[in-house]
Amino acid sequence: MACYSYMHYIWRLANMRTGFYFMLLGCSLILQPAAAGDQLTIPGHVASSQQQVLPKRGISMDDVLSQFGEPDERYGPIGEPPITEWVYGSFRVYFEYEIVLHTIDMTTLILPSRTAQ
Repeated sequence: MACYSYMHYIWRLANMRTGFYFMLLGCSLILQPAAAGDQLTIPGHVASSQQQVLPKRGISMDDVLSQFGEPDERYGPIGEPPITEWVYGSFRVYFEYEIVLHTIDMTTLILPSRTAQ
């Protein structure tokens, strides 16, 4: 019985200590000033002053054609389910069957530099 009581005491002490650390962490996050953030700058990336309108997920190919016109290039369909890519000047649209799956804004995409290291 003494062994159980000792282990039970150790277990309760460990739980109290962990709870104390979580409480301390929570208080430190709450008490942080809201304006304490820094500005993140990424070399080679220029922030756009306006966001461009992009096709939304779930609309059809016909809707994309009517809203944005004929794409510069078309690729696909490839694979199963068939994935098709349409390339417009500053963005790309990916379709699964005839529905928009994803749109990538190429002006905000940050690619690694191609410099030799």
